[in-house]
Amino acid sequence: MIWFKKITGINLDWTLFLSTLPLLVAGLVTMSSFSGQNYFFERQLTWIGVSLLVFFVFSSIDWRFLRRSEVVTALYVLTLIVLSLLFFVGQIRGSQSWFSIGGVSLQPADFTKLVLIIVLAKYFSRRHVEIANIRHIIMSGVYTFLPFVLILIQPDFGSGMIIFFIWLGMIMVSGVSKKHLFTVAALVFVSFSFAWLFIFAPYQKARILTFIHPLADIRGAGYNAFQSQVAVGSGQIIGKGVGYGTQSRLSFLPEYQTDFIFAAFAEEWGLVGVVLVFLMFGLIIWRLMENARVGATNFETLFAMGLAIMFMSHFIVHVGMNVGLLPVTGLPLPFLSYGGSHLLAEFAGLGILMGMRKYSLAYHRDDMKNEFLGPQ
Repeated sequence: MIWFKKITGINLDWTLFLSTLPLLVAGLVTMSSFSGQNYFFERQLTWIGVSLLVFFVFSSIDWRFLRRSEVVTALYVLTLIVLSLLFFVGQIRGSQSWFSIGGVSLQPADFTKLVLIIVLAKYFSRRHVEIANIRHIIMSGVYTFLPFVLILIQPDFGSGMIIFFIWLGMIMVSGVSKKHLFTVAALVFVSFSFAWLFIFAPYQKARILTFIHPLADIRGAGYNAFQSQVAVGSGQIIGKGVGYGTQSRLSFLPEYQTDFIFAAFAEEWGLVGVVLVFLMFGLIIWRLMENARVGATNFETLFAMGLAIMFMSHFIVHVGMNVGLLPVTGLPLPFLSYGGSHLLAEFAGLGILMGMRKYSLAYHRDDMKNEFLGPQ
């Protein structure tokens, strides 16, 4: 799409962007098939419009100022302040995870993931050569631990898991020494033990115990997981058809539009639809890795890798809990699940990456080639 870049100055990765559109449509179709009022469909359509606007605006910005330490520090401190404010003014359905402003609810945890990627990309890009030193693993762990704890005690176990996976993934791609992985494993064990004793709510412990013994309490803590597995399995090869998902239509499957949208989609579209969803996510991860490969500096490369880790973590955890391989955590599926906060954060992250493409290595090589040889 050379004409688009000439007109707007935006250097989009069209394969990446277009791969998100079928997922958005799949989510909308799944939401619209259960209720004549189409409440979730209409609200989600608005959030998609806002998110795409944010994507294109962010794609036009030169993000090199994010390399400055004072900017990253300010973002990090602001994020901690916002997360702390939740305990005073945030309260929805018993969970201090949301701000409600004029009828619009926003979940800061979604934007915290994006800020953490920026913070860790900045930290590791400055210390890439010294990453084998364990103090950098510890320091990056401290930066991660503060928002991790603030999110866990809201309580939001699902987002807390993604925060941890972002940190773990980024220290691994940064070149961490293998001998230090045992230290990381020990820290994980200690952190989980502490969370189990002092942070996890009773229902969160019940979900984990249900994961270990899934059939022990089908009518209680294991109900959601069991109904989700029934929905996925009943889709078979080609699905029951749009609007004919009985598990969702008859309200056996709770939160079909958010936590269990993969199960609702699989029931209606079957294995064929599931394969297409996997293919689209595969294309997104592949393009993120390619953008990481041509990053102008270590910062841009690590930022793209961080986005890839975030999307992979969301995808694996959401699908895993929908098919009974992981405990139910209440985590949305990127681009499909209902909700404005995660959509805004996802497209904001992709928009920042597109803005970074304007000064990527591949872009500069093309410019130099045109300068000396003329446009091809």
